[in-house]
Amino acid sequence: MSAQERIIQTDLRNEMSRSYLEYAMSVIVGRALPDARDGLKPVHRRILYAMYELGLTPDRPFRKCARVVGEVLGKYHPHGDTAVYDALVRMAQDFSMRSPLIDGHGNFGSIDNDPPAAMRYTESRLKPLTTDGLLQDIEAETVDFSDNFDGSQQEPTVLPARLPQLLLNGSSGIAVGMATNIPPHNPTELIAGVIALIHNPEISDRELMRHIPGPDFPTGGQVLGSAGIRDAYLTGKGSITMRGVATIDTIEAPGRPVRDAIIITELPYQTNKAALIERIAEMVNEKRLEGISDIRDESDRDGMRIVIELKRDAYPQVVLNNLYKQTPLQSNFSANMLALVDGEPVLLTLKRSLEVFLDFRIETIERRTRYELRKAEERDHLLQGLLIALGNLDAIIELIRRSADAPRAKQELIDVYGLSEVQSDAILQMQLRRLTALEAEKIEQEHQDLQRRIEDYRDILARRERVLEIIETELEQLQQRFQEPRRTTLLEADGELETIDLIANEKSILLLTQQGYIKRMPVNEFTAQSRGTRGKAGAKTKDDDSVEHFLTCCDHDNILFFSDRGVVYNLPAYRIPAASRNARGVPIVQLLPIPREERITSIVPVSAFSDDEYLVMLTQGGYIKKTALSAFANIRSNGLIAIALSEGDQLRWVRLAKPEDSILIGSRKGMTIHFRASHDDLRPLGRATRGVRAMSLRSGDTLISMDVLPASLTANMTETGDEDEADDAVEVVASPGPWVLVVTAQGLGKRVPVHQFRLQKRAGLGLRAIKFRSKQDELVSLRIVESGDELVMISQRSVIIRQASDAIPQQSRAATGVRVQRLDADDVLAAVALVPPGEEELDETSEDAIASDEPN
Repeated sequence: MSAQERIIQTDLRNEMSRSYLEYAMSVIVGRALPDARDGLKPVHRRILYAMYELGLTPDRPFRKCARVVGEVLGKYHPHGDTAVYDALVRMAQDFSMRSPLIDGHGNFGSIDNDPPAAMRYTESRLKPLTTDGLLQDIEAETVDFSDNFDGSQQEPTVLPARLPQLLLNGSSGIAVGMATNIPPHNPTELIAGVIALIHNPEISDRELMRHIPGPDFPTGGQVLGSAGIRDAYLTGKGSITMRGVATIDTIEAPGRPVRDAIIITELPYQTNKAALIERIAEMVNEKRLEGISDIRDESDRDGMRIVIELKRDAYPQVVLNNLYKQTPLQSNFSANMLALVDGEPVLLTLKRSLEVFLDFRIETIERRTRYELRKAEERDHLLQGLLIALGNLDAIIELIRRSADAPRAKQELIDVYGLSEVQSDAILQMQLRRLTALEAEKIEQEHQDLQRRIEDYRDILARRERVLEIIETELEQLQQRFQEPRRTTLLEADGELETIDLIANEKSILLLTQQGYIKRMPVNEFTAQSRGTRGKAGAKTKDDDSVEHFLTCCDHDNILFFSDRGVVYNLPAYRIPAASRNARGVPIVQLLPIPREERITSIVPVSAFSDDEYLVMLTQGGYIKKTALSAFANIRSNGLIAIALSEGDQLRWVRLAKPEDSILIGSRKGMTIHFRASHDDLRPLGRATRGVRAMSLRSGDTLISMDVLPASLTANMTETGDEDEADDAVEVVASPGPWVLVVTAQGLGKRVPVHQFRLQKRAGLGLRAIKFRSKQDELVSLRIVESGDELVMISQRSVIIRQASDAIPQQSRAATGVRVQRLDADDVLAAVALVPPGEEELDETSEDAIASDEPN
């Protein structure tokens, strides 16, 4: 076996490891990751340098992209032409690059992911930012050059960037075992950040964020929250939430009703507009997006405009939130700031990336200064020789004339006058016109100027602060030329959408039956009806079941459920299943961990757990207490103790109140007491306390209702003790309100002016609120109402009626009331609730709603 055919034995594992590492480093260094100094990958750097060599500067005509691609392939980049052309196209797209580096002429693609025209059709040249900010001084020995792939050409290993291009336009790439994804930034902010680093090398990343608050994407949009930005800048990795810009507007078209519409004018970075529209259309067709009737693209050369028309009953903000949640209209940019530093991949923080650029810029200025110093010294050396010749003009002319040839004349000049070879050649090549007095003066002036420049260059190289001053000056010049306003808006809001953001905040009715079935229904299912009518069925209940709790709320409210044992549970309203009027509902034990022996006795909707509101609790035994609402902001899943109860007592009523408000409590036999909720009359207590006596009751009477009167309505009332009821039958004069709505079990009701219920001390007997028509009747509810309020009443057999409070007449405390709901013989009125404020106009109104009263 010959030496050429000899088999070399080696360990396969070692060979695979070595070969793979060589391949991985080749991809990492030579293809996928940008250099932290100029922010460019090799293919981008080669394209820009090839265009510079072709003379495609901003002041020159465009050239075909095919010419550029051919130049790059033939000289520097031995890969496919598609890869080179794709890289060239991207550097010309204003929706891909924050500051495009190439000026494109022709079809270079679009944000709809339309492909660019073939390279034989498109043309290109360099942008002013590229020549001034990346390529300037490249011929002044500022960077190293290396051989190209075949050793026939020299190419720069890095460009002498004057701007932190790595952060300016960002970068993305996938290497072997690692990847980079750096967001683009605003050039003005980057320059301000570099200048701040020059002034204070010890500046922290957080202080730098005052100058560079976040990414600035070329497509604009919004960035939500600062947590992802902070993580990316402090650690090199972070998830930045991007969101498109959308507004809710109304659109009008001839022959069509006015409709709400969502107008999208900006998209998140790297979002395909056509794909987004297609995605939305698919989700609408699949019933995964509700409330959209039409979508169209009205974008033109003036800007982007996507119009999403909504259905008449849609809630625009809810539809928009669902678009954010389910479509690329909101997406995340996973920042991974990986770049090459000294040929090795390094994860960079914000400060470290600027430090690498600044160190490179210092090196570039020093190399440029040394180059200019050398050129100035070489030129001055020549001028010094010419000045010697001018000073000895006659003798040198004579020397040259008597010399046999040029080499001998050159040698004699060196020997006689001590000149160098360069100086001797310059003297021998000097034209006769340089011997005039004017030319001699110019040579002397140029020599003096060069001496000053040489001194200045040496001073720059000797003092670092001079180098930093030059960098700052050049940055400020670039800032003035290429200053741009920020396109992306930074918002403090968190980008994470909760479930509640995807649900309309509609007005709803909650029903809880005696056997524990609960359901939620929209208020607008029940239109306003005339007083005294029967109403509509609100729930399908068993013969032995009846409605026990009934209230109105908004779907975004937190619903506090209070049990007879004094335990409170919390459940968002939208989590209660919506059901039709004829549905029975779901067992509440499926929603809350309520023990079998425990029963819900009061339900309170809460929109916000504010510090200036209190929960007023009243027990069946007549004990009342006031506890701060904020104490119930964090309720455990298995409930929280709300009140301490005596043996045999039960928690029955809970209402929201402020210290300035007053409280009305009614008994089954029609007695009502009215006292203040101030800290003097009812001091705040903790959760695990019992409370104080609320009202004294006559034999056989029990408490039946409680409501809160706002403070603004009690300003002119006087406080008295119990008085004789002889004056109770005084006729009432029409009052502007507010009133106490008094409703009985047999469907009778009236509005009594609040001032007829005098303020008293707590624990008194109170005053009579109504005179019953029959001994079988009893008080069901006391509610504070104002003009324009709407009521929803329900019977034990779940018949619901909705009517305006103004339809119920004003009467005195001693009156018997009028018919407010017509009930079946075996049915009685169970509860009354107010429609939340802000509800839409009544669907049905009629004069019958304010018809003449029935006789008392």
